[in-house]
Amino acid sequence: MLTVFALASAVTYAGGYRVGVQGQRALAMGHTGVAVVNSAELGFFNPAGLVHLENQLTISAGVSAVFAEVAWQNSDTGDIARTDNPAGTPFYFNASYKLNENLALGLSVYTPYGSTVKWEDDWAGSHLVNNIQLQAIYIQPLVSYKIADFFSIGGGPIFVTGSVNFNRNLTRTLSDIDGNRSNVTIDASGVTEWGWSVGGLFTFTEDLRLGVNYRSEIIMHAEGGEADFENIPNTPLAPFQDTTFDAELPLPAELTVGLSYELNEKWLLAFDYNRTFWGVYESLDIQFANGTTSTNPRAYEDSSTWRFGAQYEATDKLTLRAGYYFDESPVQEGYFAPETPRNDSMGFTAGLSLDVTSRLAIDASFAYIRFDEVDASYNHYIDENGQNVPFGGTYKSVAFIPGIGVTYKL
Repeated sequence: MLTVFALASAVTYAGGYRVGVQGQRALAMGHTGVAVVNSAELGFFNPAGLVHLENQLTISAGVSAVFAEVAWQNSDTGDIARTDNPAGTPFYFNASYKLNENLALGLSVYTPYGSTVKWEDDWAGSHLVNNIQLQAIYIQPLVSYKIADFFSIGGGPIFVTGSVNFNRNLTRTLSDIDGNRSNVTIDASGVTEWGWSVGGLFTFTEDLRLGVNYRSEIIMHAEGGEADFENIPNTPLAPFQDTTFDAELPLPAELTVGLSYELNEKWLLAFDYNRTFWGVYESLDIQFANGTTSTNPRAYEDSSTWRFGAQYEATDKLTLRAGYYFDESPVQEGYFAPETPRNDSMGFTAGLSLDVTSRLAIDASFAYIRFDEVDASYNHYIDENGQNVPFGGTYKSVAFIPGIGVTYKL
């Protein structure tokens, strides 16, 4: 009987694709924000800062378009493949309402995980993945409280709802009598779980702030997902039938520490350090309804991101921003799978805010993400004969992310 599916790629998309677009103002500044008090985007970056917003009601909302492409080549075989990904559209909504000078309430809705990877059908790595779609929406009520003029805290519970859809060929060669490749699609929707976040903001002077924010680990439990098999030949060597499965999807904890400093009335500088605890993702175990378990090693490592940003008030109505970040990959050598073609990357960002009225501003950002070219492989695929068959090649990746949003103050 064939080794059971090796479906690690079905639910590891969140492990390899953390979508960092939780605010146009923050993204334009290299996605810094844990110590920057300039909008309700603080609901994601550091809710402790909400109580420091000047207006009683502040709303920040926006959407981005993620245009990403991955190219793969095996110089030994001459095989070449590219992804044809539809644009991802991560969004955010943040609202803050000050009850008094020491207490504010908030609500944040955002999509820190979610996009699409679509390779050509039946490409050389189709036994690992053809296409995958993941969506995870975080909904978080918030409380922000000023303990003293120099220190405030904030946080709240997180409700997560998500789904995953994944397709791959069963093996490198299996097909039906007409030559159509045998494949499986797994789908799990309505997956929900709870987490939490907490933050602190230290105001040393009017110009200097230090922020800290921690977001908890969330393990998504997918139960009763559907596994649909197609183009299965009528042979005892391929005894596959539609079934259900249970699995766990790890969304790791993360800690962010940062500084903001106002050089003068025009310039603001910011720096964030983020540590994401991917080490929780050691293996993906999938339990099928027939009692069979598939164990798939991932061995992710904790990784860091360094973010730098600057803001310049050009006029009373126009604010300009720019930034840079370096993002480490959590993937170890020998575990580089094409459903998560994630290597070290650099992000170059820019954007602006234009005050349409005294209450309404338009926020825009643009990010260019350049991933390091790597020669990498996944060395843990077991074929139908029980043999370990590595799959590798050269990966080149790039992403462009324009975004638009609004900030409303009352």
